[in-house]
This record gives sequence, structure tokens and C-alpha cells, in this order.
Amino acid sequence: MINIVLYEPEIPQNTGNIMRTCAALNCRLHLIEPLGFYLDEKHLRRAGMDYRGDVDYTLYPDWQAFCEKNSGEFYYVTRYGHQPPTAFRYPEDRDIYLIFGKESTGIPKDILREHLDRCIRIPMVRQARSMNLSNCVAICAYIVSDQLGFPGLSRDEWLKGADFLERFES
Repeated sequence: MINIVLYEPEIPQNTGNIMRTCAALNCRLHLIEPLGFYLDEKHLRRAGMDYRGDVDYTLYPDWQAFCEKNSGEFYYVTRYGHQPPTAFRYPEDRDIYLIFGKESTGIPKDILREHLDRCIRIPMVRQARSMNLSNCVAICAYIVSDQLGFPGLSRDEWLKGADFLERFES
């Protein structure tokens, strides 16, 4: 199972987009408090988090509570990493956790220092400090899912049919 972990996310629209990605890829979402927004229905609707009901997510009061309740392979996505997400061989027999930091400051440096061999950097031009959080989640989640063979995901359009283009008349 691919797990997406958001350490103290601050921007509700990013989390809404990430919820949509988790729903599409059947990933589990973990949110570590404090959050920069409310998870009540009114605020979620305004932030475009209409996929909340389609996502298996858990809320944790802090990093320690998250670590105590989860085990598997942890990977930390950070601008300070030295390896791209494609450099790792993700296990098929254990839970995979892709950990992303808050938009303003990332994952705390003391956590990263303890796991330097598991720090991932998405390659980009030198002048770019970072990319949008929800884009980073989508990139990394798809890379891991691809490496695992897209388990449980449909390769065909099911609403209009796998042969829609063949049947389409202009």
C-alpha cells in the first residue's frame, strides 16, 4: 500500500488536490497536525476537498503519534535530498510511506538528518527552490505506483468504454 504523509500541511487547496490524487491511486493519506486549515465540511467544500469521502485518511496529533502507529518503508521528499524518486526500489511486500513537509518549511531538519539515505529530491533546474506540494505528491506517487505495476488501478476508460476512441465518430 502506498501511503501519503503530509507533515503539518498549511494550504487547504493543496490537501484537496492530494486527496483527489490519493482517491485516484487508492493511496492512504496521513495528516499530521497542526493543520493550517479546518477539516469541517464547510471549509473542505470551499477548498475543493470533495474527495474526502473517497479517501482513507487518518489524522495524528504529532509526528511521534504517527511513527508509533505506522511501520513500513519511509521515504522523505525534500529539496535537500540527493536521489530522485526513481533511484529507489520500492518494496511490494511492505507499506510505503512518502512523507512531505509543510509548504513553508518542509520536513523538520532533525527528522531528515536521521534518514539521509531515504531523502528524495525531485530533479529540477538549479534556480527552482521547490515545486507545488500537490504536484510533488502526484509525481512521486505515480513513480512508485508505476514501479509496482499500478496495482489495483484501471488501465482502461470505464465510463465511456475501453474502445471509446475506436467507436468515436467526429
